[in-house]
Amino acid sequence: MLHRLRRSVADHWVMAIGLLVLLYLFVPIGVVAAMSFRDAGRNAPYSLENYKFTWAHWADPFGTAGIGDAFLLSIAIAAIATLGAVILGTLMSFALARHTFRGRAATNTLIFLPMATPEIVMGSSLLALFVASGVQLGFWTIVIAHIMFCLSFVVVTVKARLAGLDPRLQEAAMDLYANEASTFLRVTLPLVMPGIVAAALLSFSLSFDDFIVTNFNSGSTVTFPMFVWGASQRGIPPQINVIGTAMFVISFLVVLIGQVPNMRRSRQKG
Repeated sequence: MLHRLRRSVADHWVMAIGLLVLLYLFVPIGVVAAMSFRDAGRNAPYSLENYKFTWAHWADPFGTAGIGDAFLLSIAIAAIATLGAVILGTLMSFALARHTFRGRAATNTLIFLPMATPEIVMGSSLLALFVASGVQLGFWTIVIAHIMFCLSFVVVTVKARLAGLDPRLQEAAMDLYANEASTFLRVTLPLVMPGIVAAALLSFSLSFDDFIVTNFNSGSTVTFPMFVWGASQRGIPPQINVIGTAMFVISFLVVLIGQVPNMRRSRQKG
């Protein structure tokens, strides 16, 4: 009996630690979700004491002045930055993965620099560039800054997908008299699309969530993270918890839906 218990612990201790780490990571999210249903005023202490449940904040998520504009602005910036980063990053990934040119090794190394550079360094550097160029800070400077730091993540993600792509599939398409354009559109692009979608989701999350780089290059523009920071000085409105919880649920559902085809394939193989 004791031997079986030891064997069971030895076989499952890694999973147990992993579950504990996940629980630790999700505790703050759980608190935010709970606070989104708390019946309390804006200046009430941020705690779960004397908790009273209400749907009022979910019925009016933009009830606080300025929160709706800041949220929609962050969505717009994240969408444009994601589109720009995905297009440029995908093209760069194909160039680095499929072609040989002078400076390719150096380019591969430089791609990782924005990921390794502290955000405060990148934000201040971009601010110095915009000021020296006479560019007015605002919406488009934020978009440019977000594309800059999202680009590396897109290149790394899509390039990893290309590295695992079997070149014989494209060769087979060419043997079946498909031209280069048809091979790319009907074979290569669908195979690379999961990597592109993953890169787009990552870029959108990073852009929507960013505060440090945005704070340096926003001017008078107020995004949702900046609104949250400003509101925390006076008292956090409950609608912030509502929007945060809703964004988490939406992200979780998107990831879950993306895993459905893999789950179906696993069942078919099983």
